[in-house]
Amino acid sequence: MRPVFEFLAAQPVLTAFLLVGLGSAVGRIRIAGVSLGAIGVLFGAMALTAWGVALGVPIELPATIGDTGLVLFAFCVGLIAGPGFGHALRTAYPLLLAVTGCLVVAAAAAFFVGRAMGVSPMTIAGTFAGALTNTPALAATGGSPEATVGYASAYVFGVVGAMVAVGLALRHRASDTDAQPPLIDKAVHIDTTERPTAATLSHRHGGRVTFSRLMPEEGGEMATVGPDTVLPPGGVVNVVGPRDVVEAVTAELGHTSSIDIVQDRRQLDYRRMILSNPKLAGRAIASLGLRERYGATIARVRRGDVEFVGTGDVVLQLGDRLRVVGPRDAMGALTELIGDSERGVADINPFALGVGIAAGLGLGAIQVPLPGGGTFALGAAAGALIMGLIFGRVRRIGPISTTLPTTAANVLSELGLVLFLAFAGTKAGSLIVSAIVSGEILSLLLLGFVITTIVVAGTFLVARYAFRTGGTRLAGVVSGVQTNPALLAFANTRTGYDVRVALAYSLVYPAAMVVKILLAQVLVTL
Repeated sequence: MRPVFEFLAAQPVLTAFLLVGLGSAVGRIRIAGVSLGAIGVLFGAMALTAWGVALGVPIELPATIGDTGLVLFAFCVGLIAGPGFGHALRTAYPLLLAVTGCLVVAAAAAFFVGRAMGVSPMTIAGTFAGALTNTPALAATGGSPEATVGYASAYVFGVVGAMVAVGLALRHRASDTDAQPPLIDKAVHIDTTERPTAATLSHRHGGRVTFSRLMPEEGGEMATVGPDTVLPPGGVVNVVGPRDVVEAVTAELGHTSSIDIVQDRRQLDYRRMILSNPKLAGRAIASLGLRERYGATIARVRRGDVEFVGTGDVVLQLGDRLRVVGPRDAMGALTELIGDSERGVADINPFALGVGIAAGLGLGAIQVPLPGGGTFALGAAAGALIMGLIFGRVRRIGPISTTLPTTAANVLSELGLVLFLAFAGTKAGSLIVSAIVSGEILSLLLLGFVITTIVVAGTFLVARYAFRTGGTRLAGVVSGVQTNPALLAFANTRTGYDVRVALAYSLVYPAAMVVKILLAQVLVTL
């Protein structure tokens, strides 16, 4: 086997993609209903590298491969989570304070337990970084051999322990109360004499319902519904929204109609169209003027696997699938305006991708002076994530779109992730062998177990029982506090890429990253 390993060591790019392919195949194997997913790449790379070291042929991937994969992953995760990040941050800052508290307690425990076992401060700091699977924290210690051995010894349980917590969190997923409910259509006969406008009713029900078409009177001419459209007695209106809201609106307006105006396509038609026109990306539905220009409206928006009502304040993204309702003779013009091209789903928007990642790398490289003469920097991953959140939140700067279609962002984040995991696995695999040879591994394993357990269990219990976080979001929180892309991939695989996972991960990740780097630097000086 030695010639094979020598060949792999001499061909790092080939080795990287071989690890991606074989590791992903291993990750698809299900044992007791559970599969590793992308994390199979990490463990596969560690095993292959340790084997090579045992044969005297170390395999190392260039840091550029790992760095490129990591920033690509972090930026795209930020883009996906960006639209909902502002609201989540405003409502979840107490959770961030609690997570910070767990990290501080873990650092204190690391120092006292480590010193009691005779471990040096430098090794304690490296073990702290490994137990929390945070390479930038290791870099903040200077990356000495002592710190690196501690990092490698604690890293594996840092991943496995958090993976167990993610699995436990997802066992509660069925009872989540924040899941996006499926949408339904219902034709409602209007009995009330109140004559409300569509906007009034939608606002009354929290913007969770919209109206696509109206027949003012039986046998009358149908038209699309706008915000100012009055719903007259005797008319029939099509209501779109979650079942409970639609039923509430039905009771308020009148009763279910026997006339199915949705299937009557003689005057109004409906089609599913993909938004591929970049000029419309980042704009609210109301700003498009579809009703004024074409007599049309957008009843539903499907983004990834999530569908929601097309209210006027919904900001569109490239790749959104729109349920467009309008006059039959206007459908051609509407298709031309929206684009309706499959390419829109896969458009990687090179400008946003390149400029956003470059700006994130610049942000992460800024050195902030610390008391005592040291410096602090966010690092490439945190900088790229923060810039991705900003670009995903802004969505448009003048005529330029700053985001990517959800499908394209998911694909690129997955590609970046598996490349990073291949690099991280080869690095950790070689270091594990060194840790075993040093004879210090048992003490470091125990220390890493203490650190990981305090942070993961503490975060799990506080988020679940103090903040009533649902299982899906809790999986993202645990992954984020460990700042580990592999855990996010594991949670994504188990949930079918539920956007709540990425949103929770992105919410916790920046704060956890900064606190870990600072605490690692403090541990070195104690």
